Amino acid sequence: KEHVKRFHELFFTLSPDKNAIESNIKRALFLTDKSAFNYYQDLSEKGYYNRIVSGNINQTIAVDSISCTMDSYPYQVMVNARQRIIRESNITERSLLTRCHLINSVRSDNNPHGFTIEAFEVVENKDLRTLNR
Repeated sequence: KEHVKRFHELFFTLSPDKNAIESNIKRALFLTDKSAFNYYQDLSEKGYYNRIVSGNINQTIAVDSISCTMDSYPYQVMVNARQRIIRESNITERSLLTRCHLINSVRSDNNPHGFTIEAFEVVENKDLRTLNR
């Protein structure tokens, strides 16, 4: 569960600093297969990260729950989290529901838990509320 939580924290915590975004994403991608890279590339091509920087936006994530089914391999994982997108004018709270598989891997400095996330998928990512600042 810590492996999956760490990936989500690195991948979805963003600040309006291109170098910080790239550093966190790079660290997150050491924990996954190409499925998360494909999701990152899709967001990047749509200009998501550029809008974070140009809009001076901060994004945080709080993982509410991680359910992991260990009785079949690869292990099935569901993550329920909340994102906060902090802009100068408002704060938007979003729900984030993801699913993936975990496979055993080799431990390393870049992957201390020894798992690899496969078949990463965002199931839901919708606005819950927006608060004016």
